Amino acid sequence: MSKLVWDVAGTRFYESGVDRGVLYAPFFDGVAWNGLISVSEAPTGGEAKPYYIDGIKFLNLSAAEEFEATLVAFSKPQEFNVCDGTTKLNAGLFVTQQKRQFFGLSYRTKIGNDTSGLDYGYKIHLVYNILATPSQINNNTLSDEAEPINYSWNLTTTPPELISEGPGIRTFNFKPSAHFVIDSKLSSTANLTEIENILYGSNVAASRLPSVYELITIFAS
Repeated sequence: MSKLVWDVAGTRFYESGVDRGVLYAPFFDGVAWNGLISVSEAPTGGEAKPYYIDGIKFLNLSAAEEFEATLVAFSKPQEFNVCDGTTKLNAGLFVTQQKRQFFGLSYRTKIGNDTSGLDYGYKIHLVYNILATPSQINNNTLSDEAEPINYSWNLTTTPPELISEGPGIRTFNFKPSAHFVIDSKLSSTANLTEIENILYGSNVAASRLPSVYELITIFAS
């Protein structure tokens, strides 16, 4: 055994920023989400629920947890209209407050350390079965300084089942989840290249969101 050592060079890690947002709307290939400002993850549930007998706590269980987030952007892809309840009636004419479609999303956060900065690595976040609820939009009068509108949506999810059967796949008894994270520093180059070619597209295939089964299969190799 060895004694613990703190603050060794290269071990001071941190995460910062968000980039490479991709929207996976129904009926469309994946499309780059330009103008993405932030994705604030705010899972709900998971609170501890204690149980008592004769005034003594004998059990402490956590409630079910769901992935939720708030997405803020300067702009939104045209393909997002079906997810935002906006439907095209004719060329240039749209109607709002229609049925919103479920969609998928991926975005990247950067991992930095004290020696390489933000070039150390990154995490790719994949979110499935999202339903967006738009927030208030303030259309203010113009002034001598242009202030772009920030669009904002509250995101809720319906977690898909984790497939537990298949060659090389072992998910045991994991609960369904709508949020998956890929760490570039812990993934093989082959797996990372394969998943990024799927998520971002390549010279031979359009961008798309892989199924949960496909995602697990890739990283089970």
